[in-house]
Amino acid sequence: MTKLKLGPIPDDKPVKLTVELPAELHRDLISYGEILGQEAGKGPIEPARLVVPMLERFIATDRGFAKARRSHLKREVAKQGS
Repeated sequence: MTKLKLGPIPDDKPVKLTVELPAELHRDLISYGEILGQEAGKGPIEPARLVVPMLERFIATDRGFAKARRSHLKREVAKQGS
């Protein structure tokens, strides 16, 4: 098998999800969007536009997830090497 410098190209096609939110959480997202838009000198930001950056931020700052992910990746690499 040929060793290429590039590894597998991840599938980065967006995935559409449909979720149901509790009414209180939806109201909080509306408020958050209003405050964020106000601070940026713009109008309110729709709740749907907040979800992706919030989830990205949550995952990026979750130390437990980062540790578990590194451990998982090490196991996967070890399996491939066997």
